[in-house]
Amino acid sequence: MFRIAFLLLGSIWIMACSEKQREEIALPYYNEPDFTPIFIQNESDIITKITHQISDFSFLDQDSTKITQSAIEGKIHVANFIFTSCGLICPTMTQNIKIVSDSLKNDPEVILLSYTVTPWIDTPAILKKYKKKHEIQNPNWHFLTGNKSEIYTLARKAYFAEEDLGFSKDSTEFLHTEHIVLVDKSKRIRGVYNGTLRLEMQELLNDIKTLKGEE
Repeated sequence: MFRIAFLLLGSIWIMACSEKQREEIALPYYNEPDFTPIFIQNESDIITKITHQISDFSFLDQDSTKITQSAIEGKIHVANFIFTSCGLICPTMTQNIKIVSDSLKNDPEVILLSYTVTPWIDTPAILKKYKKKHEIQNPNWHFLTGNKSEIYTLARKAYFAEEDLGFSKDSTEFLHTEHIVLVDKSKRIRGVYNGTLRLEMQELLNDIKTLKGEE
């Protein structure tokens, strides 16, 4: 009798630990530009409480191919903001994201989007040279250019690229951020990383793996 009770208690403890572990590894949602993490697992609560999503867009990539929100529908995507004439930070971010890109082995479930913040300079042809210079062969990594105001609005209002400080800025103020943003299959923000730190790329890869495991 005692043995049965002991086994029953042991099973309950294991189940509780497993549930706690699942809660701990679940990624938060980010609904506001100050990146306050919100931990929710109940689907109905997610639908009602997480209202922010990446809005629609339409830009040209390095091959002059139009890339719209349909490219990320039902897929995980990683976004950052660069410009090709940037001397240090942008090349560092690009090389760090390349670690993620190479590790994914051109996984079609994960899209990488690098938006230029100097679209009046970074034409598709220049972005193509930039991609080639960094030896990027992943067809799912798009370098995007287009209307400056639309890019800046998307960066600040949708991706919270400069957190709450940038949220109040308009397109006349130059956009520059080290953030890399992770977005889930429902276009909800799930992670933010310092793109200049190689160590954070492993965290990004782990979080992508977690998202891929979500139903």
